[in-house]
Amino acid sequence: MIKKQGLRTAIMALAVAGGAFMASPAWAAGTMTISSPQDPGSWDPVDTFLVNWASVATNIYDGLTYRGPDTKLVPGLATSWETLDDGKRIRFKLREGVKFHDGEPFNAEAVKFTFDRLMGPEGSKGPQKSNYASIDHVEVIDDNTVDFHLKQPDPVLLTKLAGYGAMIVPPKYIAEHGEDYFNTHPVGTGPFKFVSYEPKVGIKLEKFDGFWGDKAKLDHLNYRFISEPSTAVAELQAGRVDLVIPPTIPIGMIPTIKGDPNLDVVTSPSPTVYALRFNTKNGITKDVKVRKALIYGVDRQAIIDSILGGEASPIASFQGKLSFGYDPSMKPLPYDPAKAKELLKEAGVQPGAPVQIDIRGNDATFNEVVQAVASYLQIVGINATIKPYETNVLLNDIIPKGKTGAMFQQSWGGWTLDFDNTAYFMYHTGEKWNPYDSDPKMDEMLESQRAITDRAKREEILRNIANYAADRALEMPLYNLNAIFGISKRVKNFTPAPDSRLRLNEVSVD
Repeated sequence: MIKKQGLRTAIMALAVAGGAFMASPAWAAGTMTISSPQDPGSWDPVDTFLVNWASVATNIYDGLTYRGPDTKLVPGLATSWETLDDGKRIRFKLREGVKFHDGEPFNAEAVKFTFDRLMGPEGSKGPQKSNYASIDHVEVIDDNTVDFHLKQPDPVLLTKLAGYGAMIVPPKYIAEHGEDYFNTHPVGTGPFKFVSYEPKVGIKLEKFDGFWGDKAKLDHLNYRFISEPSTAVAELQAGRVDLVIPPTIPIGMIPTIKGDPNLDVVTSPSPTVYALRFNTKNGITKDVKVRKALIYGVDRQAIIDSILGGEASPIASFQGKLSFGYDPSMKPLPYDPAKAKELLKEAGVQPGAPVQIDIRGNDATFNEVVQAVASYLQIVGINATIKPYETNVLLNDIIPKGKTGAMFQQSWGGWTLDFDNTAYFMYHTGEKWNPYDSDPKMDEMLESQRAITDRAKREEILRNIANYAADRALEMPLYNLNAIFGISKRVKNFTPAPDSRLRLNEVSVD
């Protein structure tokens, strides 16, 4: 259990830092308070790729389609769709009578505006545009009908329309207030509407009575950005937080939460995978022999057993079993320190050679994992040092700009449950998450599968991509981690989403 003095100190510190976001206790009638480990910095759908954005914004925005915790794709703002012209055109019938939170009507013009914006200069500033590159243009047929004209068939597009950059935004509101204002004052058509946002502290939402679907049972959602896991758990124990969302809960704190009669731990199979990716351009990890040596040198199964408490499974590629493209025949490279030493010697690496591993500083569980990785590497003659960064700095500056050490943490949600959503961003030349590598063969495979509608053929290519990435040792695959939620028992009807995109209109609190 967390000591009372530490708990009191954590709560007092948050009270000073949190301001208005501490004013109402979590147990206020009709209010649910949620701890999220990261402030995305912008609430504009085109600006983000972060799961912690989606865990909030899924309540603010709608897409044309929707995928809930059961992973089934159902109508959202589109009531139906049909594929035409051999997959190069999709016609959507739109839901009538829907309004944005500011009263602006949702219609075909709003859909066209959303995707013109996503595929234009504004979308080019963010990380989402390439995910929708198959879209050529959107044509308005009438107020309630749009045609998506595609450059080529896209077998994953309907799923992509359920999240992130495809969330429908209000044209008149953005034109009137401007892009910068929209970043911090979001407006959508979802079950909750924006109230206030304090950077680095939290965001507040309230029930939207004009929502087109099932009205929210809660009156207010109060999200607090708490990066320190022990503080988040302390706040959960104190009753100031009702839900702590992934990836906050350290495995070691699960018994503490389960031991509290007012709390529980809920887990769900998740697409989220963890790896240590390699700098393939500079230093000793430029050599594939060295990269494979480092993989051979780490007993990843032992790390899963000793640190992750059975809440993870080993992976051979940068995807889990939920991913389309997962190859069950692939096996992780075994733990073989003798082989690691042999390869390092062949590559001319001297004993004691240094490598730097860059990680997110607030991820307590991964910090333990990487400490173990460093210890294993020490055994095979590599002196690994760990450099923690504030999450936004690592993700927005260090990795995309190619300023990492030899290895760097990459966790990825793979929310489309399709390996394309991971592999294209990680391996294609010029992508934000691929600052070092450029491989024409890989690029050709990645591009070719995007236009194939034959599931078997496409799956074969995705599996080939996974095997090719493993053969080149582009990362050290670590594990597929369950989604772990800490929750107050006053919360009712909560269903954990595998991808942590939580829509909370059906949730209530005692």
